[in-house]
Amino acid sequence: MQIEFVKCHGSGNDFPLVDARALDLPEDAWVRLARALADRAGPVGGDGLLLLTRGDATHAFGMRMFNPDGSEAETCLNGVRCTARLGFERLGIAEARVLLKTSDAEAALQPELAPGVTTIRTRVGPVSTLASDVGLRIDAREVIDAPIPGFPSERAFTAVAMPNPHLVSFVDRVDEAELVALGDWCEAGPALLPARGNVSFVEVRGSAEAPALFVRTYERGVGLTNSCGSAMAASTYAAARTGRIAFDRETQVFNRGGMVRASATQAAEVTIAGNATFEWDGRISFDPETGALSALEVIGRRPAEVAAWDEMLATISR
Repeated sequence: MQIEFVKCHGSGNDFPLVDARALDLPEDAWVRLARALADRAGPVGGDGLLLLTRGDATHAFGMRMFNPDGSEAETCLNGVRCTARLGFERLGIAEARVLLKTSDAEAALQPELAPGVTTIRTRVGPVSTLASDVGLRIDAREVIDAPIPGFPSERAFTAVAMPNPHLVSFVDRVDEAELVALGDWCEAGPALLPARGNVSFVEVRGSAEAPALFVRTYERGVGLTNSCGSAMAASTYAAARTGRIAFDRETQVFNRGGMVRASATQAAEVTIAGNATFEWDGRISFDPETGALSALEVIGRRPAEVAAWDEMLATISR
């Protein structure tokens, strides 16, 4: 069968995005498609597979996100922006409530972050800091800027469910080797965290008057990644909850992939405004039974969008 898709990214978090509203494939076929399309050694590659799905009475459309290993994530906020843009374009609307795996998100077009950079705001929450919601099997009710009993690190963490699980630690300087070691430990599905989790090290930069966050994340099902939208959101909430930034104040949040503007409320809602960049459109042959891909065809490229994003990146400090 032929699969058409858009190659897109949010803050450098890149995906093939499929309008799946009229596609009825068995679950194992979606898993095979995700593994094939997101394979960096394959013809497309990405940090996962995004699906624009049908909505319901209260949601204009939905989103599903599969990691490169075929596991399905509860959410992906960089992916929500990209999926929302496609939904807006297909339905001729500018805002919507988006149905996710276990929750939902509000999305709306926003003024551009920079000329030519399509920008979408998403709002999610209330997020949870209950250890049980994060998937931690510990006696404590929650973990807020404290060591996690049984975790192979003495660092202080804040555990946040977006609803996907995040462990956020504020550091003076990101040590990638340490981050990868902790991420690998979580990825093994230990008894402490059997459903695995995302681990982020966060530097607070800027000044007291204008703080900024730099986030480096080991993403569940992906590994060390240049960008994870839900990690940026979790880090924003964790920073506000621990007094490192103010609630209800927009903060610039950076990672290796780019930048978003984010804020958190005391009611545990997080708002992120960031890019939804479409790079090129493609079509590929896919065998649902075997997962084999063949005959990639690039239908069209979007050089103006790519150039606008590259120009914006050149103006920001990461």
